[in-house]
Amino acid sequence: MRLFKKTSPRRNQVRKNISAAPFLQISRFATADSLISALLWLVFVALCVLILSFEQIRDQFYRDLVPTIIIVSLISLAAAFYIYQYQIRIIKRHIRALILCGLFILLLATTKLGIFLTQGQTSWATGTAVTAAIILTIAYDQRFAIGMSIFYAVLACFASGGQQDIALFLTMCTGIFTCCFSLKEIRTRMKLLEVSTLATTMVFIMVLSLDYLAEKPTADMFKNAGWHALATFLVGLFIQSLLPVIEKIFRIATSMTLLDYSDANQPLLKRLAMEAPGTFSHSLLLGSIAEAAAEAIDCNGLLCRVGAYYHDIGKINKPSYFVENEIGSTSRHVELSPAMSQLIIVGHVKDGIEMAKEYGLPAVLRQFIETHHGTTLIEYFYSEAKKKQDEKQSPPSESEFRYAGPKPRTKEAAIVMLADTVEGAVRSMHGELTPTKIEAAVHNMSMKRLQDGQFDECELSLRELSQIEASISKTLAAHHHGRVAYPKAPDEPQETKPQSHQNNHKNH
Repeated sequence: MRLFKKTSPRRNQVRKNISAAPFLQISRFATADSLISALLWLVFVALCVLILSFEQIRDQFYRDLVPTIIIVSLISLAAAFYIYQYQIRIIKRHIRALILCGLFILLLATTKLGIFLTQGQTSWATGTAVTAAIILTIAYDQRFAIGMSIFYAVLACFASGGQQDIALFLTMCTGIFTCCFSLKEIRTRMKLLEVSTLATTMVFIMVLSLDYLAEKPTADMFKNAGWHALATFLVGLFIQSLLPVIEKIFRIATSMTLLDYSDANQPLLKRLAMEAPGTFSHSLLLGSIAEAAAEAIDCNGLLCRVGAYYHDIGKINKPSYFVENEIGSTSRHVELSPAMSQLIIVGHVKDGIEMAKEYGLPAVLRQFIETHHGTTLIEYFYSEAKKKQDEKQSPPSESEFRYAGPKPRTKEAAIVMLADTVEGAVRSMHGELTPTKIEAAVHNMSMKRLQDGQFDECELSLRELSQIEASISKTLAAHHHGRVAYPKAPDEPQETKPQSHQNNHKNH
């Protein structure tokens, strides 16, 4: 009678879910992105094997390919897991994965060809390893550059034919670690030369020491060390000349490039100063606020400052519709409906993005234009729209008076957003601006943006947010410091305070 025993529908559903779970996991893994990544990995392994086993393929010793295929596959698999752990965006953006694979293949082929043409001169491997380390440090970060360069060094050892040559591996590691740790940012034109000079010295000492332990003749020791040192130094000169190309390929901007864009003679900044002077002044102040806040949490302060300079360039098209450019004149929004005013205010973000593309602004700076308002509500015009609606009409939707976004995706973009909001809020406050009032305003606006979900897409912790608040409060308090009242002449007319004009929309 057990065959006819009843089971509950809930138990049946649980059983179905359990049986379907493996298939769901497989289908989730077998996405288009995963298949493309796997295909790139296979192509990379095939090309590496082709380069490393060129002699065996030429001599038709195909059996000797099997160990090379296994070794390269294992090294590449470890590198793929490393990328997945520390730079998953490379897997999600296939163009980045393609560039990284292409870089490794090009350097590996250069090593193989150079050693073949110079009859075993392994300094080619050291030079290409240092090249990989410098380029990856510029494009990503130090930790990722070290890890990936070590993977490359292992492959380069096989390309040099010295599978058991620990001395070559240690030489390459010396150049890799020296370059990665000394190259945090490129802020001057001499930085790469300084790094390559330091790496040259370290490589020379390492090769000399290893050859001494190997009891090589003195002349051979200095000759070998000289070749490796020369290769390392030439890499610095080579990358210095190719730096603009590297920035364009990896879509990055080094600190040196950011400093160039911070120059007031840049065409966009010059237009902003001439056509929207109030916005230009606001952007300069915002840059100093955002830079100090970024450095308080160990972020890129220079990027924040330069990004703040450009965040409002879209206001160039209609400067008189923004309160900082009115200069005492009547607001032009008085004659417009709230809906029309909202379209003009929101439009400065889209206009800014188009102008940034037209003037070739780097993508790392365009993010500040896109995200400095996130998806926030234009409260002033939303409130005006609710006041002017008829009783018979349904209330206006909040979504109609929100920016299109996106929300900030980096800590630097979130800092500029918060600094922009707070600076406007403090500027609109009446009466004497004391540090206590400023701190309260900063905290209130910070919590408002947090509760509105504007920081959901960036890795900003509450502790960092508190540190940012403290820095912004300190900078604003210093800017709005008290001043001594100068005595007036007896015949000087008394000042009359102008009628206050509502500035609630000035941030937008």
